[in-house]
Amino acid sequence: MQLALWKQNFPEFVNQDDKVLKQLMDSAVLVNLPAGQQVFYPGKICENYLLMLSGSVKAQIISADGREVLLYHVRAGDSCVLTTSCLLGDNRYPAEGFTETEVKAFAIPAPVFHRCLGYSAFFREFVFRSFSSRLADVIKRMEALSFGTVDQKLARVLLAGQSGTIHKTHHELALEMGSVREVVSRHLKRFESYGWLSMKRGSIEIVDAEALKQVIAGSSEH
Repeated sequence: MQLALWKQNFPEFVNQDDKVLKQLMDSAVLVNLPAGQQVFYPGKICENYLLMLSGSVKAQIISADGREVLLYHVRAGDSCVLTTSCLLGDNRYPAEGFTETEVKAFAIPAPVFHRCLGYSAFFREFVFRSFSSRLADVIKRMEALSFGTVDQKLARVLLAGQSGTIHKTHHELALEMGSVREVVSRHLKRFESYGWLSMKRGSIEIVDAEALKQVIAGSSEH
């Protein structure tokens, strides 16, 4: 069963003629976590390198004023940038992570991770390439949170999805923006009054994506 999961989610691992890598695959433990479970917290020792098979984990920090600030999501095919950082630097977690949905992942024990990192060129390249890509995403997100107006931040979050309909609560949008629900609700109502979106129970439909793009560019007159 696990080989099938490797082939489906990380086929590049299966195709390698690498004994050390195969030992890593054999040592991987398949873990299933329910939605809403804490995966790590500040100060926790990192014991495993995780490769996501399905589901979503959110990593977040708590700001000085008590707000939850989303750092990033970890989804199928991803590795966690904080987990990688902690393993490479022998540090403890500086933030917290929770499963947003049911999660299935491969957990690779830290000693196996370090051994494979030292002896497998393929795995070493995979880890650092994934880490670099994920870190770049986190930096972009922090830049988006740090700079720009509330309107621009909200427009970015609304346009980040793959479809024209967003199935998120106002609280979830606020978390992604590093804001609070009341502020997001107020700005959403204003966007709706402009005809840019339509709010329904449990969903938000994008009506004028071009207008939102102009907000992000800073060219809106509203």
